[in-house]
Amino acid sequence: MRREVATFIVNGRTYEELVPANMTVLELLRDRLGLTGTKRGCSASGNCGACTVLVEGKPTLSCLTLAWTVRDRRILTVEGLSRQGRLHPLQQAFLDVGAVQCGFCTPGMLLSAKALLDTNPDPTRDEVRRALAGNLCRCTGYVKIVEAVLTAAAVIRSESGAQAGAAESAGAASGPGAAAGRPPGGASQEGAGLAGECVSW
Repeated sequence: MRREVATFIVNGRTYEELVPANMTVLELLRDRLGLTGTKRGCSASGNCGACTVLVEGKPTLSCLTLAWTVRDRRILTVEGLSRQGRLHPLQQAFLDVGAVQCGFCTPGMLLSAKALLDTNPDPTRDEVRRALAGNLCRCTGYVKIVEAVLTAAAVIRSESGAQAGAAESAGAASGPGAAAGRPPGGASQEGAGLAGECVSW
């Protein structure tokens, strides 16, 4: 069987792998790269959503997608959600709200939810349900999962607002109207520090 060396960008890291033409993204992630957060759930029938990853920001069933079709494209798995040692707000909300039971479906749920919040930061319950319609959970009635997504959405909006406010304050303080007698750039540095505490998700 024909094999080719291909470049993959996974969670911001570049990999070069010799892959056969019939290798799926799921096999690449789990068997080659050791990223086992992406789950095998339905024998590659595409029915459960447990294998969902984001390819260029779009939910993709990795069990049905050939690896060579996503070469040189950005792939995000559940392992890449956290930033600077912090859980993503979705991960934290799933824990806080109690949306995790056996956890098998959780990686796919998280990534489908992230794709939704990236394009719609203030979704309704119905919009959350529709976004997660391709992800099956056999443990819950989905109520806690939807609640967790809405909770995370509120957190992300709050953090984005705080970051924008800090940046605006920093810009105003360093402009022509800065208070007389203040050390040059002092207020600007303070505002930049506040902005730096906010993680861009």
